[in-house]
Amino acid sequence: MKVMPSTIIPDPTSYRHLHTRFEPQFGAFWLILDPKPLPCVSLELIDELRRFHEEMPRTFEAYDAANQPIRFFIAASKSPGVFNLGGDLSLFARCVEEKDVATLRAYARGCIETLYPYIIGFNHPVTTISLVQGDALGGGFEIALAGNILVAEKNAKMGFPEVLFNLFPGMGAYNLLSRRIGMQRTEQMLLNGKLYRAEELHAEGVVDILAEEGRGENAVYEYIVRNENRRNAREGIQRVRRRLFPLRYEELLDVADIWVETAMQIGPREIRLMERLARSQGKVSRRDPISLVPPGGKIV
Repeated sequence: MKVMPSTIIPDPTSYRHLHTRFEPQFGAFWLILDPKPLPCVSLELIDELRRFHEEMPRTFEAYDAANQPIRFFIAASKSPGVFNLGGDLSLFARCVEEKDVATLRAYARGCIETLYPYIIGFNHPVTTISLVQGDALGGGFEIALAGNILVAEKNAKMGFPEVLFNLFPGMGAYNLLSRRIGMQRTEQMLLNGKLYRAEELHAEGVVDILAEEGRGENAVYEYIVRNENRRNAREGIQRVRRRLFPLRYEELLDVADIWVETAMQIGPREIRLMERLARSQGKVSRRDPISLVPPGGKIV
């Protein structure tokens, strides 16, 4: 299979928490998250994503619009049964307990900095696709929502558990989800702490394409093939969407700052719960996919 020149495509060997592949026959570039040791958004993952996004413009700028090889950009996960478990709760708990506002703000802003290029399709006529083949919680759900198209397998579960420790998801959840289901329903989902099955989210319009378990990649390829002859129309509609419903970088940063201020106000009980959930992040397996849900949380 032909690949893009190594001088243009980001070198996959230089990353520890990411994998990439390019399939020229589909115009599909895959970014596969593989954070270690836990499938969550760590500072190390943010640093690698920042470096990745700094390198990607060379890929797009090397071609004119008519010959752009990347037409679809897919974000997926290598962790079995998990798309991403969200924020680094151990870091959050430490920052709150030690009143380390600077580190927490740097983390929040780093999340926005690395998510925004994906939200806007790298400022190029690229369709971004999130492939969720397992649980996507908190910040992981925010990553999934950032794509133009959200593909999820039926076994996947998604939700925002942050309210269980008196916090809210502050790296794009409100901004992104409200554009799909409106303000009132978004606030309900942010405040009820529930995990939702992919089938229900598909019925509500949060998930665009529902796939059978183990068929997520097939669903992505089927979407690409089905829409390739509509490329001009699809790109035009995406431009219209971004023009009529713009999501500004500054707006996301403002929300992230509110999240930091809110986090600094939670008390010792919430910090202990956060630490307990952080320990649970390390125990998640396919045999216990909802082990992060404490008493009082449930799947609908």
